Amino acid sequence: MPPHVLILGGTTEARQLAAAVLAARPGLRVTTSLAGRVARPGALPGRVRLGGFGGAEGLAAWLREHAVDALVDATHPFAERITAHAARAAADTGVPAVFLRRPGFPPPAPEDRHLPVPSLAAAARTLAGLAPRRVLLTTGRLGLAAFADLDHHHFLVRSVEPPGPPLPARTEVLLARGPFTHEDELTLLRRHEVQLLVTKDSGGSATAPKLTAARRLGLPVVLVRRPALPAGVTAVEDVAGAVARLGLLGVL
Repeated sequence: MPPHVLILGGTTEARQLAAAVLAARPGLRVTTSLAGRVARPGALPGRVRLGGFGGAEGLAAWLREHAVDALVDATHPFAERITAHAARAAADTGVPAVFLRRPGFPPPAPEDRHLPVPSLAAAARTLAGLAPRRVLLTTGRLGLAAFADLDHHHFLVRSVEPPGPPLPARTEVLLARGPFTHEDELTLLRRHEVQLLVTKDSGGSATAPKLTAARRLGLPVVLVRRPALPAGVTAVEDVAGAVARLGLLGVL
C-alpha cells in the first residue's frame, strides 16, 4: 500500500502541497483535513475530511487508525491550538511531522505606521484608548469577540461568511473572498473612509496589499504578532521545502 500523508489544511499552501505531492508521486494517499468552518470549501486534490479530531489524543488515534506515514501541519500561522495538538500527536505516535509556515510580513518601511501587539486582546486594549475611529478589522470572524465591548468605534469587518455574535455594537459586515489587489484595498479604504487597520501578521502575498494600501494612505496599522511554534518545532517556509522534507522522510 502506498504511503499515507495527512495534511492539516485550510490554507493556500495546504492546497498547493496536496497537488505537489500527488504530482511528485502519483498514487500516494493524501488526505487533507479541514476544520469545517467554511461551508463550501474549494475542491482539493486527494481525499478530504471535515471537522476536528478531539484534541491531541484524537489526532493521535486517527494517525494510528488510518496508518498515516507523515503528518503535515499547513494550517494558518495563527492556528495555535491545532499546531500544538499536531506536535504532541506526532511525538506520541512516532509519526514524522512537517510544519509549514509562510514567512511573516517583511519589516515595516520607514513610512509605515505599524503598532505591533502580542494578541487580539492587546489589540482591543489599544483601540480602547483611542478616540472614535472607523476601523477595518481583518482578524478573522472567530476573533471578533475580543472587540465586542468597544462601542465607540465603527468597525468594518470583512469575512468570507457572516460572523456570529458577539460583535462590536457598531459593526458593518462586508462579505468578500480574496485575494484582493492593491487597488482593491485602496478603493475599500477610501470608500469606507477607514482611519485605522487592525490585522494579523499572516504573511503571504495574498494579504500584503492591505498593508501597502494603508502605507499609501498613511493609515496606522495595529498588527497582531503571530504566536510562537511549540517548543522544539521548526518549520519550513514554503511548499517546496515541505516536499523536500517529505522526500527526506522517504514518503516521496
